[in-house]
Amino acid sequence: MTFDTIDTPRLQLRLLTPEVFQYIYQHFTDPELMVFLGLDSEEKLAVEKEKFSKGLSTHNKSFRYFNILEKNEGKIIGWCGFHTWYMDHARAEVGYGLYDDAYKKQGIMTEALNYVIQYGFDEMQLHRIEALTATYNIASIKLLENSGFTTEGVLREHYLIDGKWEDSVVFSLLKNEIKGYELK
Repeated sequence: MTFDTIDTPRLQLRLLTPEVFQYIYQHFTDPELMVFLGLDSEEKLAVEKEKFSKGLSTHNKSFRYFNILEKNEGKIIGWCGFHTWYMDHARAEVGYGLYDDAYKKQGIMTEALNYVIQYGFDEMQLHRIEALTATYNIASIKLLENSGFTTEGVLREHYLIDGKWEDSVVFSLLKNEIKGYELK
């Protein structure tokens, strides 16, 4: 099986689809899975296997993730992609994360997100991309604003995190808002 990739100036984004997960869970050993998915513990691998066993897609919802690899070393440093894709409605929620704080504040996520946004509109034929973030996650809010997202509002007590209800800020980006959009 070949794995689709997107090359950016500093990164390589490796596409992970339900079909890719099906293949790797059937053909890779646990140590190979941990390397391929960028996991650093067997506990995290167990969580991923449980997600897989419960089903990754339904008749109306799927996903498209990308591992973020540093081009020079080929090391997986994070992920970015659409964890909730409503195909019938041409919309998806984007998420992202870096595995090591050493890679923060270098524009890595801005670079990855901009290419993932373009992929969503061009390849997935999305009309709308949504993002949710905690009200106190200033770095994420700035990333979304700098990537052209519009703030839509706040969802009150939206997530239960460590036993405490947290609000989320809702952002969106529409396909017609990216005319002249330049990849950074």
